[in-house]
Amino acid sequence: MTVKLAIVYYSSYGTNHQMATIAADAARAAGAEVRLLKAPETAPDAAVNSQDAWKAHAEATRDIPEASVEDMEWANAYLISCGTRFGVMASQMRAFIDTLGGVWGKGGLANKPVTAMTSAQNTHGGQETTLQSLYTTVMHWGGIVVAPGYTDEVIFKTGGNPYGYSHTQGAEFTDDARSAIAHQARRLVDVAAKLA
Repeated sequence: MTVKLAIVYYSSYGTNHQMATIAADAARAAGAEVRLLKAPETAPDAAVNSQDAWKAHAEATRDIPEASVEDMEWANAYLISCGTRFGVMASQMRAFIDTLGGVWGKGGLANKPVTAMTSAQNTHGGQETTLQSLYTTVMHWGGIVVAPGYTDEVIFKTGGNPYGYSHTQGAEFTDDARSAIAHQARRLVDVAAKLA
């Protein structure tokens, strides 16, 4: 059975979009069918338009489809990536997750492998707690957490976060960063293929 991977991200300024794109390329190369999707924007237009970088990123990614319940039902694996806000996931991602009650209630999110990534403005900006909060949600779904752990040396080269890749906003996406994201995506595809 083909791995059908929904990569759902939220990105205000582009960091998580870039992470999701790197992951999508790696997952496709590993044989997965991938839908790259963004969580719907919940901030008012006035807020988005008040910050040039936020507005520019929204315009640059306007053609990327918004994630839907149907996408979540279609997929047999999920990669979730969003920014950290005060140590938890961005409210836009939380709002999207909160629309999934119906599919969750009928078991439609259970038994599917999930991995997560995040970013923050600084190195110790709550990335680990954000990933843990995402995984807590996955546990409520009955999903299967597929953290990268220390399964590749590149994890140590990019900060040593065993919960999922985390990036500091504005930092360059080095070869090691790209490798860590790709490794996490391939690991998810590999686990999903075994479960399928």
